[in-house]
Amino acid sequence: MTMTLLIRLLINTLAVLTGTYLLSGVRVDSVTTAVVVAIVLALVNTFVKPVLILLTLPITMMTLGLFLLVINACMILLVHKLVPGFEVQNFWWALAFSIVISIVGSFLSTIALA
Repeated sequence: MTMTLLIRLLINTLAVLTGTYLLSGVRVDSVTTAVVVAIVLALVNTFVKPVLILLTLPITMMTLGLFLLVINACMILLVHKLVPGFEVQNFWWALAFSIVISIVGSFLSTIALA
């Protein structure tokens, strides 16, 4: 179990680093900061995101789930406020960053945890 947790942390850290490499509107000061971003993002997604999803369920259903992209971008912006050394220029960069880390994280998880 702890090995799987460490692998997921590594995958999420690599996804964060890849996102900052690909997107000029997102910056991480160091690898250590990327690890902290991955941890805080996991915590925010575990505790805050479900509440937001529940509160925005009607609009999420009306948009056929596309509003979840907005919620993901808001989670990135929240982490931006919480972690020093992690900067996101605006909402649109947060949206792009959330898409990139989702794709990279899914790809790496498929390879590493298969």
